[in-house]
Amino acid sequence: MAKRREAGIMGTSIFMCLFIILLTGGSPAGCADDEGSASHGTAENAKLLALLNNTADVKAFISGAEVAVIGFFQELDGPEVSEFRRAASLIPEVPFGLSTSPAMRSQYNATASTLALFRRADDDRRYLDIIDEEEISAEKMVHFIRMNELRLVTEYNPVTAIGLLHSSVQFHLLLITDKRSPEHPERMRRFLEAAELFQGKILFVLVDSNMKSNERVLSFFKLKKSQLPALAIFHTPDDEQDVLPLDEVSIERVQDFCNIFLQRKQKKRNQTNQRRKPSMRNSDSSLSPQDDCAQSHLFLMCEEFTKLH
Repeated sequence: MAKRREAGIMGTSIFMCLFIILLTGGSPAGCADDEGSASHGTAENAKLLALLNNTADVKAFISGAEVAVIGFFQELDGPEVSEFRRAASLIPEVPFGLSTSPAMRSQYNATASTLALFRRADDDRRYLDIIDEEEISAEKMVHFIRMNELRLVTEYNPVTAIGLLHSSVQFHLLLITDKRSPEHPERMRRFLEAAELFQGKILFVLVDSNMKSNERVLSFFKLKKSQLPALAIFHTPDDEQDVLPLDEVSIERVQDFCNIFLQRKQKKRNQTNQRRKPSMRNSDSSLSPQDDCAQSHLFLMCEEFTKLH
């Protein structure tokens, strides 16, 4: 099996540090059994697999959930379809659909046997092409989904960190808070509502300060538990960041914090473009050899991690 469109713009320093923190201090096997994200649909969504053989049905299915999975197959009685159905039963909160339409496979760039994951958070999709039917299993499908199921608010752990790394969205906002707090449900409701305002622009991430593996994340952003809850925003290409301890999480404060950071980045970008000579490369120029090296190293780390787990 092979994966397609794993590319994205990966941070060369901040996210590398955070990812290493997770690998050295986290527990990947345990996290794979956790919720994996901070907002889920209902278990009933995946009880029955929808048959999707026209464009209208596929679009309605995708738009109806933060994360949706479609299996594109030639027939419905193959072993890979049986494993796909079993994977659906293992992740009841994620809606699964099936399509045997050649037109739909062509429209969505799928092969004869492809698992496609569609996500709203960054308006992107990920593919798992099934090359060898004997090698595929429901567990491998589940791991692929858990690794890539970015949501409007994604909980940070060693599995979801890989999906965050590969997203093309360059701005990440972390809410660092204790999930055991009685105020957590209301904080999450407001944070999720704010996330909808920045869909496709900023990835919203929940970091549970109560997890021992996340203590080093606090240290990385120079935060103490007494300063929580707190927001930390960063821009992955250049590592610029800002941190804001909060008395309470409100939609307005989250929105203002994000807007100020985005406006500051835009102002710097405009100033850079004004100073840049016409003969020089534009602001979207390729990375330096050092950055290329760092990204290659990080990508290899991610690949090794996925092989091991």
